[in-house]
Amino acid sequence: MSTVAVGNKKVGKIHPLKFALWIGCASIMMMFAAFTSAYIVRHAVGNWLEFRLPDVFFVSTAVILVSSMTLHGAYLAFKNGNEKRYKSLLVVSAILGVAFIVLQYQGWMAMQSIGIMLDGNPSGSFIYVISGVHAAHVLGGIAAIIMAILHAFALPFEVTDTRKLRFELTLTYWHFVDFLWLYLLLFFLTQ
Repeated sequence: MSTVAVGNKKVGKIHPLKFALWIGCASIMMMFAAFTSAYIVRHAVGNWLEFRLPDVFFVSTAVILVSSMTLHGAYLAFKNGNEKRYKSLLVVSAILGVAFIVLQYQGWMAMQSIGIMLDGNPSGSFIYVISGVHAAHVLGGIAAIIMAILHAFALPFEVTDTRKLRFELTLTYWHFVDFLWLYLLLFFLTQ
């Protein structure tokens, strides 16, 4: 965040790309708020099948939490000039992101194995759709991490304002999809 002088005061000014990312995240959050609101309304109508979420969804939660920590570690290593740690943690973060998607898929397969189908009872359908749309957003984050990896390995290592900004945008988005999954999982568990 840069500062500008307004009269005698210095006021923080957010970078336009960060502002755009926050607007995008707010829009995504509104979409998921609509999904969860529809879930609540449909649940109240009745004909709702109660079932326990497969354990693999909890494993995927741990994986995405760890991926947020490794990506944050990569960012700190980048800022501190620790090239080796920066690159290795970036790669680990991408692997964990892909592992999250694989685990989500396994969760959907586990739901099918207990008779919860996408086109079956609305209770299962909502979980497939909501977690699937979230997974699509995680794929966008994985693409951003892969771009960061390409920059890390293809460009000479140097901490510039431009590269730092790109990394901050990636990190912010990744933390956002992590937080969003925690919200969704807690929502599923409490409904």
